[in-house]
This record gives sequence, structure tokens and C-alpha cells, in this order.
Amino acid sequence: MPTGKPNAQTIASAKYQAKAGYIAKSFKLKKDVVEQFMAACEKNGDSQASVITEFMNKYISKTEQRG
Repeated sequence: MPTGKPNAQTIASAKYQAKAGYIAKSFKLKKDVVEQFMAACEKNGDSQASVITEFMNKYISKTEQRG
């Protein structure tokens, strides 16, 4: 659960994310790459999370096919 004095929406969001299996993941990446990625996502109308998720799923599938 959130720390401090979270409002009802924050608590509800945290409960949903935990139930749905969402976690936060942090990466350190080069600023120029992140800015270009953000611009490309905006240009294509995609969320950054959806593009990263798609890449991760493709990478997992490719790895599983290799054995």
C-alpha cells in the first residue's frame, strides 16, 4: 500500500495494480535515447508502456524459440 496519507483513489489504484499483477520497473538509459523514444511514441500515438511491453513479449518469444 502507498505510504503517508494516500487518498481513496491512490489506494484503489494500488489495490487494482497489485491484483492485476502490475509492478513498477526502473531503468537507467541514455537521455537522448529516451527522448527519441518518447518522441517516436508520441508521433505514432502509442504509449511508451505498450511499446516496451510489445518488445519484451517479442524478445521472450524469440528466446523461447531458440530453446
